[in-house]
Amino acid sequence: MTVQAYHETHYRVYTDLPLTLHVGVASAPLSALYKSRRVQSCAFITACNPLGQCVCESVNVQRQETLARQLRQRSLQFIEGTGQHPTNGWPGEASFLVWSLPLEAGKVLGRQHQQNAIVWCASDAVPQLVLLR
Repeated sequence: MTVQAYHETHYRVYTDLPLTLHVGVASAPLSALYKSRRVQSCAFITACNPLGQCVCESVNVQRQETLARQLRQRSLQFIEGTGQHPTNGWPGEASFLVWSLPLEAGKVLGRQHQQNAIVWCASDAVPQLVLLR
């Protein structure tokens, strides 16, 4: 696991207006979305490539479908996205930006899906890298 790569990754969220989150950088577009959705936190999470091991696309698709099903069962609202490092050649990972997911719940979900980290944003709309192992 390369923590630096996680810090450099672009976390793209597929909203009407372009939104890319960067760890440690306040996001005015995210803050505006907080206001319009009346939320104060979110988590960017994936189920792809467990423990940082690249698996085939069909496995990643199944893993993401399982995560989406869990989010729906919990009545959590989410938007699709992709996490991708701009230069290291690692394939982009399908992800979800999950609204109003408490930090501890985000950690649990990330660990359930065998992730090394999640990105979590508090009310200040500053993405934070949260290591899980």
